[in-house]
Amino acid sequence: MIWLQIKKIGIVAAGALLNAAGMNLFLVPADIYSSGFTGIAQLLSRVLSDYTPFSISMGLLLLILNIPVAILGWKKVGKAFTIYSFLSVVLSSFFLELIPVRPVSNDILLNSVFGGVIVAAGIGITLKWGASTGGLDIIAMVLSRIKDKPIGPYMFILNFVIIITAGFLYGWEKALYTLVFLYTSTRVVDAIHTRYAKLTAFIITKKADELKKAIHAKLVRGITMVPARGAFSNETRDMLMIVITRYELFDLERVIKDVDPNAFTNIIETSNVYGFFRRD
Repeated sequence: MIWLQIKKIGIVAAGALLNAAGMNLFLVPADIYSSGFTGIAQLLSRVLSDYTPFSISMGLLLLILNIPVAILGWKKVGKAFTIYSFLSVVLSSFFLELIPVRPVSNDILLNSVFGGVIVAAGIGITLKWGASTGGLDIIAMVLSRIKDKPIGPYMFILNFVIIITAGFLYGWEKALYTLVFLYTSTRVVDAIHTRYAKLTAFIITKKADELKKAIHAKLVRGITMVPARGAFSNETRDMLMIVITRYELFDLERVIKDVDPNAFTNIIETSNVYGFFRRD
């Protein structure tokens, strides 16, 4: 367990380093704006520097913006997820201050594409190991725990505001290249982990009761149990069906591995869910 936690911290640190490198070596020098809270911090830092006598670094702003979100996540989501996510934010802020803003290329299209790939690689591996990069990811978890609310519209509105503001203040060409970054990063995150908000797991196991208790102890999700029979072996088993968010995939995989390593699990992407999504 301790080795797993150390490995997870290492993955979170690597993700934060990739995120900061993509920002300071590709996006920031080319005036291309990131998405979510990172994009807000990037834009606010630029606006404060250009239009006020104050100057606050992007890394510090990113940390400040995430503090109230981390407090909300601590109260509503859970300690482990929030701690690792906030650790990702702290390390990202540190690496943003450490890595110099130095362009690798003067080609804005290359900066958009490679910046998107590197930043998304950092986000993807962080998500894959059961943490997040903070900001809207924590808000998404809070909304899914309180009430089944999609995060997509909020993300779209926030990114739309970032792009419009950047275009109005610093030129529409840079804003359009921001769209290139967003498309590239979305595709890479999808390839590494998943961009879908919800997933459905079908678990075929001989230890249904033990697995059910272990999942309920870790996740606030309902489970449907269906009797199943192996077509080849003719042995009786149980199939558990559970709908989770992408942030809970790591915890579910760990629980299954610990309780029944021989279980057969099929994870599919879920576009919509109707009815109650959480366990009351």
